[in-house]
Amino acid sequence: MIRASQFFPVDAPRSAAWWQRAVSTVASVAAVLIVLQGLAASAAAQTASPHRKTPLRTVAAHTVVSKPAATPASSSRWAPVTITEKNATSHAPFEAGDCSICHQNSDPANPGPVKTSGNDLCMGCHDDFKQILSRKYPHPPSQKNCLSCHNPHNSNHPKLLLEEAGTLCTSCHKSIHDTVQNAKVKHDALTNDRQCANCHNPHGANVEHLLVQLPMQLCLDCHGKDNVLDHNGKKLTNMKALLAANPNHHGPIAGDDCSACHQTHGGDNFRLLTNNYPSAFYAEWDAKNYALCFGCHDEKAFTSPETTELTQFRDGSRNLHYVHTNKNDMGRTCRACHEVHASTQDHHIRESVPYGSKGWPLKINYTKTPTGGSCSRTCHATKTYNNSSKDAAAKP
Repeated sequence: MIRASQFFPVDAPRSAAWWQRAVSTVASVAAVLIVLQGLAASAAAQTASPHRKTPLRTVAAHTVVSKPAATPASSSRWAPVTITEKNATSHAPFEAGDCSICHQNSDPANPGPVKTSGNDLCMGCHDDFKQILSRKYPHPPSQKNCLSCHNPHNSNHPKLLLEEAGTLCTSCHKSIHDTVQNAKVKHDALTNDRQCANCHNPHGANVEHLLVQLPMQLCLDCHGKDNVLDHNGKKLTNMKALLAANPNHHGPIAGDDCSACHQTHGGDNFRLLTNNYPSAFYAEWDAKNYALCFGCHDEKAFTSPETTELTQFRDGSRNLHYVHTNKNDMGRTCRACHEVHASTQDHHIRESVPYGSKGWPLKINYTKTPTGGSCSRTCHATKTYNNSSKDAAAKP
């Protein structure tokens, strides 16, 4: 308690004026002490609380919105983060400062524990994901906890992801990470746009491997357009247009199975092929270079100089596949005569071949006959073969 005797001598005159001055002085001193006590308490609270209100981010030197200050990521994967990226996202209740949507308290400085645990809390608002998670092929992490992949407050990445999408996915899918990192030939679908989510639904799907569509239709979504470029900037064929214009489809294409010949995440071979195949039009003969084709086709049909059974492309018993491919300098690769995806002719015989560096279409002029066929005015003068007689022989 503050007494007048603390400020005035005890033997001072005690007139009415004296008492008036004494009361006024004491009141003034008391008011000052109360203010100082309040400031000290406020400073102590600011120091002790990690949730003191400070601007989360500013734009053009003014505060956009105030929220609890970001907690360092090392303390929790799910704490608010400091926004640094243009693709940043924020959970709407957190953005509005309404903590009570998820927490027991609405006070950002003291939100308290969440109202319920696991996905039940998220599904209270995001109920459309209940149906997605009940699909034939659910993603186990999304069934276990939405927080496996998402920050419930804010993020420097789209969709409130804890990390950049590709990094987040490959933190679990280690073998895919190694494939992508070590691949000599890259598939840009893994690094462009939505990355892994270009092909996979991260929550659940009705197609195996969490694919968003059946495999071939998924491939044609990108490879069915003009002006699509590969990783090195080379223009790729519009496969949807090619298949529509050519009714005779190669077996894997007829089976809607691009992955029979192509890797999907990255590989070491030309055009992401699953096995060896020459990238050039001409190639020195080596059976190992055709491991892709020989996975289905009989290698002996190309390594046997004479046969009456292994192929119909023969003149009598002279194997014309062997003649064309088995050369030390300018052996014809399969694509010299055959389309690899689809064609208008049987046996995928090409109508033309790309000639020279500009790829001018050189007509093959192949004609099928009851006993074989012929090619005219193309790589060589007109030549005919007859596969009905063992004694027939084509001129070299």
